[in-house]
Amino acid sequence: MPAKKIGFDNEKYLKEQSAAILERVKIFNNKLYLEFGGKIIYDMHASRVLPGFDPNVKMRLLQKLKDKADIILCIYAGDIERRKVRADFGITYDVDALKLIDDLRGWKINVTAVVITRFDNQPAAKIFKNKLERRGVKVYTHRFTKGYPTDIDVIVSDEGYGANDYIKTTKPLVVMTGPGPGSGKLATCLSQLYHDHKKGVDSGYAKFETFPIWNIPLKHPVNVAYEAATSDLRDFNLIDPFHLETYNKKSINYNRDVEIFPVLKRILEKITGSRSIYQSPTDMGVNRAGFGIVDDEAVKQAAKQEIIRRFFRYSCEYALGFVDKETVDRSELIMRELNIGPEDRPVVEAARKTSKEAEESGKGHENIFCGAAIELTDSTIVTGKNSPLMHTASSLILNAIKKLADIPDKIHLLSPNILESIAKLKKNISNAKTISLDLEEALIALSISAATNPTSQIAMEKLKELHGCEVHITHIPTPGDESGLRRLGVNLTSDPHFSSKSLFIT
Repeated sequence: MPAKKIGFDNEKYLKEQSAAILERVKIFNNKLYLEFGGKIIYDMHASRVLPGFDPNVKMRLLQKLKDKADIILCIYAGDIERRKVRADFGITYDVDALKLIDDLRGWKINVTAVVITRFDNQPAAKIFKNKLERRGVKVYTHRFTKGYPTDIDVIVSDEGYGANDYIKTTKPLVVMTGPGPGSGKLATCLSQLYHDHKKGVDSGYAKFETFPIWNIPLKHPVNVAYEAATSDLRDFNLIDPFHLETYNKKSINYNRDVEIFPVLKRILEKITGSRSIYQSPTDMGVNRAGFGIVDDEAVKQAAKQEIIRRFFRYSCEYALGFVDKETVDRSELIMRELNIGPEDRPVVEAARKTSKEAEESGKGHENIFCGAAIELTDSTIVTGKNSPLMHTASSLILNAIKKLADIPDKIHLLSPNILESIAKLKKNISNAKTISLDLEEALIALSISAATNPTSQIAMEKLKELHGCEVHITHIPTPGDESGLRRLGVNLTSDPHFSSKSLFIT
């Protein structure tokens, strides 16, 4: 099967990026606080819009710099309290923070400290703090910065940044990271700068953010994909007006960085007591992702597909009550601006056609008929539909691995005895309303069948070839289906319809 076109060179990027960061460290007398934006590990958005981008390349970057860097993890207390979820993993931000610490340790990188920002004794945040401290992790709590963002004299004083505890670091580079936007990374950097300069240490600040990419056009699909990804935040890209005025050069930034720049510049000048070396938000950045692009057409096409995926995701989140209608409308507008739509995602039409065919053949039944499609790496499209024994996702994945393993359709991968046993468990023990297998259950059944059935074993080995494949389902997947598809690493979209009339779906 032909590999997908590669549009990004990780090695070139790593070389450029590490050199840019270390050069900035030198400028500030070997003490730099680097606000590390985006996802530090498993950056799936970047890997989707920049085909070839290693989702863990930032971790490789940190590993390369680990002898020179302290890592500080920031998390907003409000995100802990309201149990904000990281959509790509389906886990809350506090759990993601714990996972990140473990992942860093797995790469032989230790977290120096965790900072709970805008802390106001929220019960869930206090439990999170206790949990970390009792496992030997150093935790600091920072309150909301008094006077922010208008009263610079209060912000840069012992009442403002000075009220925060100073975090002891020993390395020339201090990386501030967090599980998501609004985690308080910037405030923590500036708080550290304030304390350093009171101690006579001339430290500095810089920002590392993968998107938007400053040295590609404003309406390049990769930059537009960033706007699509942040439709719920209402972020938008623009030409950096400060950079254009100072250097007469166009560079791309996003609204929040541009809006806060005059305030941030004044804060930096107040802290240091001298004129800032930064004349624009672009100056603050050290991002070199644009230099890693080696096939512009490949990344354009990949970014357009991501924009369509975001539209589907927000449509489903609206149906589930997570976002408002304006978010969906904004994501659709962004999609239409590039003259693309759901019909440009091949698996969508195939899934909908399968659903319609199932509905027509099952007229007179009360069942809701669902369809699904997967595009394999050789562009072959395989479909699946729900049945009394299988969820749509289950039949889709079993059909796909049969295709990859050249197993005839009439041969069953799952033993009837195993299916009967699971059905009895669900019906008689779990009191489930339906006995059909979701994807997680189907994969467990497949692994059991593989122990005695060589055909099932051959098919199961093909599961890893589904990673990165495109999937569309005509309904919002159940938790077991979504979790199973996430583990397989497919790029999933779904129509904003429910698979059941029941309000509570397991």
